[in-house]
Amino acid sequence: MNIESAAVNILKRGVELDTKKRYTEALVCYQEGLQILVDKMKGEADERNRNYLRKKVEEYMNRAEDIKKLVLKQKEEGKFHEQVHIENDSTGHSYKALFGRFLDEEVQYVIIEDPYIRSFHQCQNFLRLCELLVKSCRNLTHIELLTTKDHKTEKDQREWLSYMYSDLLKYHVQLVVKYSETLHDRQIILSSGWVIKIGRGLDFYKATDNKFCLGMHDLDLRQCHETTVDIVHSKNIKQSYG
Repeated sequence: MNIESAAVNILKRGVELDTKKRYTEALVCYQEGLQILVDKMKGEADERNRNYLRKKVEEYMNRAEDIKKLVLKQKEEGKFHEQVHIENDSTGHSYKALFGRFLDEEVQYVIIEDPYIRSFHQCQNFLRLCELLVKSCRNLTHIELLTTKDHKTEKDQREWLSYMYSDLLKYHVQLVVKYSETLHDRQIILSSGWVIKIGRGLDFYKATDNKFCLGMHDLDLRQCHETTVDIVHSKNIKQSYG
């Protein structure tokens, strides 16, 4: 029997991610694929086909539940760790694709530590991240940026960030900018406990050939520099930063 190819592809991707222990990504695929299967099952007139679909739904649903329990257990034990390796020149790695699944109503504040939010394109990357946070986290109250100054671009940097400060206020989000001369770590800390550590920080996208290339605005279509993304969970975030 042929199941809708969309569901097959999504579920295969889920199994692939599951095998690589990228559990939270696998869970998203399982949930999307399951929704397609359930919808198809409801509209299936043939009893034999419906039973086949029901069996597949139960199979993937059980695995999804097992993953939820595993992730919860690892979070409780402070052992959760998921790693994504971004290959040189690869695409499909927008901020939403990388960690959008963690951006929800539980996130009340976000701390971004990145020494290189200074030049025009770096501040644009930070703006893209702020847009994603505002759209995804309905209970977001403030964003804190810890970065460094560059004497050559300091005036522009302050101006660009002040524009963002003013605009974020329209969405009832406070932007707090702090500077450090010794900052090296690059990480995004969510108040819900998730910590996303990107080796290159926000600036891992390659420049487009010109301003009218695909990928100029849609970062899923933009080629990337090689880097590693580590995702961990800490129960101490609220105590440390709240």
